[in-house]
Amino acid sequence: MTEVVHIAALGIVTGHAALPTLTGPSPAHRFVEEEDVKAVQYRRTGDSSVLELVDRPVPEVSKGEVRVRIVVSGVNPTDWKSRAGSGSSDEFDTPKVPNQDGAGFVDAIGDDVEHVRVGDPVWVWDAAWQRDDGTAQEYVVLPEYQVVPLPDEALLDVGASVGIPALTAHRALTASETLPDRLAPASLHGRTILVTGGAGAVGHAAIQLAVWAGATVITTVSSDEKAALARAAGAHHIINYRTEDVAARVRDIAAGGVDVIVDVNPYANLEADLAVIAPSGTISLYATDSSEPLAVPFRESMVKNIRFQFILTYTTTSTQKQNAVDAVSDAIADGALAVGEEAGLPLHRFALAETAQAHDAVENNTVGKVLIDVTQKENR
Repeated sequence: MTEVVHIAALGIVTGHAALPTLTGPSPAHRFVEEEDVKAVQYRRTGDSSVLELVDRPVPEVSKGEVRVRIVVSGVNPTDWKSRAGSGSSDEFDTPKVPNQDGAGFVDAIGDDVEHVRVGDPVWVWDAAWQRDDGTAQEYVVLPEYQVVPLPDEALLDVGASVGIPALTAHRALTASETLPDRLAPASLHGRTILVTGGAGAVGHAAIQLAVWAGATVITTVSSDEKAALARAAGAHHIINYRTEDVAARVRDIAAGGVDVIVDVNPYANLEADLAVIAPSGTISLYATDSSEPLAVPFRESMVKNIRFQFILTYTTTSTQKQNAVDAVSDAIADGALAVGEEAGLPLHRFALAETAQAHDAVENNTVGKVLIDVTQKENR
């Protein structure tokens, strides 16, 4: 039996107020089952102008599935890159809804769903990976394992921000064979981590997770403004790579080298990375805007027994992904993955009808996290 409750009148919040206590179906309904709901979709790849706001039927749930009423959708670089395609205009038989990350409330569950109940606040991950339906819509249906409970005190903004960035960061921090497979408090005690680009979304999550796990965290940034964000995220040592010698500063801080480097730009950073990585250390590489081959200095890497770990969160193993989801959930419960300017990750908000502008903001390297308010509070 599929369980359904409408949550339109629960007073959902995305800012700094506490989440509502959910005790059962709301007596007031904004939607009826036959009504259409809003979604953003694209029928072909291209620039952000291909995105269109449409009405779609409420999706049905099947066995093992959960329908989530999305309140906030998070935008990541892979979202606009997937929409842009390879440069040619590819037409789709079925329209695609973009965006992998989001948070909201369980609206309906199918048979055999055990770990969430109707009305639960949740976050979702990889919603659009190899599927047509992402989170830029009012409802999304996903397998139960991709729907993760949020603590009652956690903000939906956090849930919409942790998917790709935090799961990527977790894999980057645990890729070493000498470190634990799943982060927890004190699991990185005595370790030193270097995070390049500490003001970015993945860098921000890597700082927070590493600090939560007990590591000493060094990060690099390009400006005083970004240094302030990295400091707010919890970094212990901050280096401006435009004005300072990164390798010299890191060696001053960690004479024996760093255990793991979480690197956003190996083409620019590889020389310094090799200079500061400890013997048997791991350099985790998760991003690049270049299609050129990466030239790896062989002897320097061999002498130190360096591990290079390339990371795409979508294609990590099921065990690696579950470890990341579980650890991120624990960190959220501990309050370790806060977002907002005061936590080092400024939020930039757009309405669902402004999804194209939200994609453009990420493509233009806006500092902070871009969020889409799928559900407007004034409509509650």
